[in-house]
Amino acid sequence: MKTYCLEVSGDFACFTRPEMKVERVSYDVITPSAARAVFESILWKPAIRWQVSKIEVLNPIKWINLRRNEVGCVASTRNVETAMKSGAGQLGIFVEDERQQRAGLFLRDVKYRIHAHFELRDPGFHKPNYPHLSKRKISDDESHLENEPNAAAKFMSMFERRAAKGQCVNQPYLGCREFAANFNLADASAASPEAIADDGRDAGGRAMHGAIAETRDLGYMLYDLDYSDAAEPKPRFFRAQLVNGVLDVPAWDSEEVRG
Repeated sequence: MKTYCLEVSGDFACFTRPEMKVERVSYDVITPSAARAVFESILWKPAIRWQVSKIEVLNPIKWINLRRNEVGCVASTRNVETAMKSGAGQLGIFVEDERQQRAGLFLRDVKYRIHAHFELRDPGFHKPNYPHLSKRKISDDESHLENEPNAAAKFMSMFERRAAKGQCVNQPYLGCREFAANFNLADASAASPEAIADDGRDAGGRAMHGAIAETRDLGYMLYDLDYSDAAEPKPRFFRAQLVNGVLDVPAWDSEEVRG
């Protein structure tokens, strides 16, 4: 499957470490799940799943301490159910009563080059879970239609068209929704170190930034959530190694990814 490359940047980012219970502390580098969400903000379909393969860190890793106002509660599920049944109810949260100030250690001036491709899902998975998005009913007669050659080409064309125009379903963000991300589609082959000349430009003359010359052990990093059991999703981790500014992401089903 074709690999796509997005250059993503932003003023701030926070990829929260799950072991930090009170204050938000970010990972040093964007996590695979956050990188996947950027691609899904451009094209999400139940028939495909994005798989991130490589992350290049283009800007030096810099930190900033911020104290922010946050809300210390969520809307009550019971109130929502009552409102749905009766047609009226109290769903609002009074920020003045629930406001909390929390410090956080965030990243600033971040820029990444993310490489990813999508894989077609088994129709037996997405059709029962997303019946409202299925155009055809499940039957044995249609099984051969799900693997038509133009199925992948259709999704590839949709993504390329949207990414080239800067279109997205929702605004991509860097860990937290208030940290909006800018993105642009890059040529995956032209973005390789071998394709970048000494003057920092690719074969087409476009300015390209190489990854930072830094190697560090990032420790165990959150890979993604396993939704095999939708009622109780489980986190999965992998040992992240940044080598010359490049983080290689293992496959979802590899032995390196552990629950």
